[in-house]
This record gives sequence, C-alpha cells and structure tokens, in this order.
Amino acid sequence: MRAALLVAIAVCSVAVTAADVRAAERPAVVVTSGKEQQFSVALQKFGGNFDAEAYREGMQAALEFSNLFRLIDRKAFLGPTTTEVLSEREDVGCLEWSTIGADIFVEGVQRVEQEQFIAEFAVWDLAGCQRKLSRRYRQASSADPLILAKRMADDIVEVLTGVRGVASTELTFVSKRGGNSEIFVMNADGGNQRAATANRSINNFPSWSPSGDAIIYTSYRSENRPMLYLSTRGRGKPGRILGPLSSKPLYRAVFHPSGRELAVVMSPTGSTEIYRVDLAGKNPRRLTQNRSIEVSPSWSPDGSKLAFVSDRSGSPQIYLMDSDGANVKRLTFNGNYNTNPAWSPDGRWIAYQARVGGQFDIWLIDPEGSVNLPLISHPRSDESPCWSPDSTKIAFSSTRRGSADIYVIDSSGDHLRRLTSSRGDDTSPSWGPYPR
Repeated sequence: MRAALLVAIAVCSVAVTAADVRAAERPAVVVTSGKEQQFSVALQKFGGNFDAEAYREGMQAALEFSNLFRLIDRKAFLGPTTTEVLSEREDVGCLEWSTIGADIFVEGVQRVEQEQFIAEFAVWDLAGCQRKLSRRYRQASSADPLILAKRMADDIVEVLTGVRGVASTELTFVSKRGGNSEIFVMNADGGNQRAATANRSINNFPSWSPSGDAIIYTSYRSENRPMLYLSTRGRGKPGRILGPLSSKPLYRAVFHPSGRELAVVMSPTGSTEIYRVDLAGKNPRRLTQNRSIEVSPSWSPDGSKLAFVSDRSGSPQIYLMDSDGANVKRLTFNGNYNTNPAWSPDGRWIAYQARVGGQFDIWLIDPEGSVNLPLISHPRSDESPCWSPDSTKIAFSSTRRGSADIYVIDSSGDHLRRLTSSRGDDTSPSWGPYPR
C-alpha cells in the first residue's frame, strides 16, 4: 500500500518519437509518505423520539467511512452527551469541547411527526467557535432513518473539505452467491446487500445511469445470447432495451454523462466494435473501425472522450478517442495486458487493471499518459476498478481471500476495506452517483 499518492512527482522531459521509446522513457515518479489530516469530532446523540443511539452509530460509521474523522469517546465529554434542543446562541460551549481535543462539534435532534421523519443538525468549527452548517432533512417515516444519518455525514465532509462525502451512495456488482451470476446492489460501506435480478441466467457488467435511477447490464436470459437490460427504481420501464439492435450481440453498455446516450459494445460482423447510440436504439454511430477487439468503454466526465481497450497492437492496451471516434491515441505502453479502464469523476486519472507476472494489479495513469504507477500490488489478482463520485475511493474485486470479493481503497492507496464476504464470487463493481 502507498501512504500517499503523488506527494512529489519528478518529471524528466525527454524528446520521443516512437512508441517503444516512449514506453522506456516514462517520467520518473517519486512517492513519499505523507501525514493524513483527520478531524477530531465530538458527536452528540440526537435528541428526539427515534432510537438516538442507532442514529448516532449510523452517523459515526458514515463519518469513519470517509477516513477523515476520529470520533471522540463520549466518556471524555465535559458537556452533555445528548442534544436536547439545537443551540441558538453564538457560543455552543466551544472551550469545553476543544478542551477534550475536538476540532468539530456536531449536535442534532430528530423526530417522527405526521408520518414524516425529520432530522436537524448543526456543525461547529471549535477553533473559530463558528457554526459552519445548519440543515434540516425530512423523509417518509416508513423509509430507513439511517439514510439521513449518512447524508448528514456526507454534508459534514463537504463543509470541511469542499467535496461531498460518499457514505450515502451505493454500488452494484455481480455475485454468484446463489449459484448464478446475478446483479446485486449494496451501500457504499457494504451494508444492505440485496439482489437486483433473479433470472437464473448469466448477468454481467452492471453500470449506473447518471441519475442513479437505473442500472444497465448484460444478460443471456433470452435466446442464450447477450442482450442489454435495465433495472430501474420505478422511474423508467425496466427490461430489455435497444430493440432495433436486437439482431446483433450486445455485450456491454455505459451511459453517457448526459444520460441520453450509450456507448455500446456489439459485434455486427464478428469482431466487437464500440458504437454510440441513443436510448431508443436508433441512430447508431460506429466509433471504432478496426478488425481487432474493441471493448470496455469509459466516458470522460464531460463526455468528450472515451477510454477503451483494443488489441490492435497485438495485446490488450488502453486507448483514448474523441466521442465521435476521432483522434485515437494509445495510452498504455508498460506491460502486455492492460484492460478495464475507469475514468475518475474529476477527470484527473484513469484506473485500470494491469497484468504483472501471473496476477492483475490496479494501476493509475493520467489522460496524457505522462504519469503511470501501481495503486495496488498483491500476489492475488485485483481487477475491475471503479471510482466513487468524489474521486477519493476506488472499489475493485480481488481474489486475495480465495474467492472474489469487492474491496474499497482510498485513491492514495490507504485504508483497504473488504465490503463483501459471500461464498460465491463477487465481481464487476460499479459505483453509483450521489443520491438525488
């Protein structure tokens, strides 16, 4: 594991003219250890008529998932352990909270009222004794109250770092825990794992819509050949899609960031090619024009480019192209087997899996191809990276336990955490967007 990623980068400028020379003269990368910044938090139990202890534990787990916070033991509190009423004064007792080592103080109340669950909270910066955030959430009382606890924790991450936390997001993945390859969904921390399909066929390559309302995936449930399907949350019609293209094998699809189009891998004449098509399956535009295998498209955050895999050079490598198929550029040159690119939401990095020796490792490369380095190296294989919506974490599948599980790690290479532990293989994670 790497303690910090790219704390210092030394780049040697070298004139190059050929691909083989470029591969040998990559910029030198120097990684040095860095000290993480963590905030010490005094988190009160939220007063009210819901289970205050469960709510506090939910918020604490969500804050700890960010790896940015250290929760102070309530036994050290000099002030009340429970919020009775949200403070309206300018000084919430900052001195007594900072005396126990707290940087941040969080207070809140919650209640069930007229079939609604309502939660309010405030975040205090103790160094300046300032209220940094005050917010109210409400939802149907029948919904899980801990959803709001996760959203509040993500709010706290945002007010302190400028980037919203991801504890309230979800992942989808493929699991064989029931004997068949079915699509599953779980919370970002691995909780609430549940099946999204149960068709007892082969289901693969799940990927979220930008809105988070649907998952597109490949299934062999009909005619024993690959077709594309949607699983939705009631805001669209589930089932098979791209009917006008149904005569062709459809191997994989990913949504354009706008949500209005797809990049689709299909095989019109034998070899696989990448197409761009609208959601009705009309107006397909072929983006790759090669007799080689072209697979694994990944959109840049602004939708202007695609990363993809091609073996046109004799082995699978990562390439980039414009969204219309122009300006194709080979990106990876180190190693002879590089696949599964995943563009970070902030556009800075492309994660991918590289075969090193007899196993796969997770590597990062910038879109210019000037910095390329391993994020995770392990004797067992680590595959199929995907990014959290804030670009701070990467989920991937790994066989380090024997069977494949889903893991998550910070983009610095720190804080490895296993999310699944079923008896069957869990693979192909895709991280969903922020909830709306």
